[in-house]
Amino acid sequence: MSIISIRNLKKSYENHVILENIDLDVHAGEVISIIGPSGTGKSTLLRAINYLDPPTEGNIFFKGEEITKKNVDIIRKKMNMVFQNFGLFSHLNVMENLLLGQISLLNIFKKEATEKAMRILKMVGLGERAYFYPNKLSGGQKQRVAIARCLAMEPEVILFDEPTSALDPTMVSEVMSVMRNLAKSGMTMLVVTHEMDFAREVSSRVLYIDENTIYEQGTPDEIFYRPTNPKTKSFIYNIRSFHWEIKSSNFDYAELLGTVENFCFRNGIENKIANSIQLMVEELVINIVTPIHNQCDIKLNYSEKLDTYELTVSYPGPKSNILEKTEDDLSLTIVKKTAKNINFEHFEGKNIITVDL
Repeated sequence: MSIISIRNLKKSYENHVILENIDLDVHAGEVISIIGPSGTGKSTLLRAINYLDPPTEGNIFFKGEEITKKNVDIIRKKMNMVFQNFGLFSHLNVMENLLLGQISLLNIFKKEATEKAMRILKMVGLGERAYFYPNKLSGGQKQRVAIARCLAMEPEVILFDEPTSALDPTMVSEVMSVMRNLAKSGMTMLVVTHEMDFAREVSSRVLYIDENTIYEQGTPDEIFYRPTNPKTKSFIYNIRSFHWEIKSSNFDYAELLGTVENFCFRNGIENKIANSIQLMVEELVINIVTPIHNQCDIKLNYSEKLDTYELTVSYPGPKSNILEKTEDDLSLTIVKKTAKNINFEHFEGKNIITVDL
């Protein structure tokens, strides 16, 4: 049986849909990383699971029991959450932060709670700072205290909401190390994260959130090395796109070339490649395609991660490879010498020329 089951979850605010059609089963011991662009509802999903922000529609079950407003406080003891900004009580020292929930919610005597807290603090490398106040700790140490406080409540599931996003980059590794050890111990974890190395190396499953839903999910190998859906590919491979539509033979070709140049500059594309891209647009689009076809679409995809540059030019009509029919031998020679690879296909009434640079 799943430890968490979500059925047809929807979350909206004043008719603005944040999430919808969410179905998910989480099994004990799984580490699920939730990735995707900012603003797509990743943190909202965690808050809905924990009923900090109850769903607009749908049902959430914890170990077979539906979560409602009546029982959520009981279930939260077993499904705890670690936030971006630590949430420590500044007027309490580290030990007191860990004791508070144990004594007031778990009804553990202070001596036993203190012993357990010290064991956990040592586990996260903070035994020597048990009696420090939060203002004497670094950001990474504060987040480790927050994780320790969570563990002191003996949860069966931990929800991590971008636990390293508020940290200086030099402090990220210490928090990720603790989380890796938790994963090895068999703790069930759902982690909203921008740390792709963690998601790739530690997760048992990765969810990519986009278009208000779980857009794609799979093993780390499937998501990071063999994504199938366009937006997943664009996110994983850090693909930046340029699109231009030509509607008539009277288009402003100088504006097109200037826009291409600006795209290359904004994305830090090195001059040699940028010059090749501009040359390809000029020779293929302006000198070969548009003199014959007054309408065409141009798309340039650049992946910094893969170090790839792909220019696609498509024009409507029956199957016709214009590169085989052009009379502009000079432009055709330049295109062939500049391109690493050229591919032609006819699909759904469009002729598509794809050039790798």
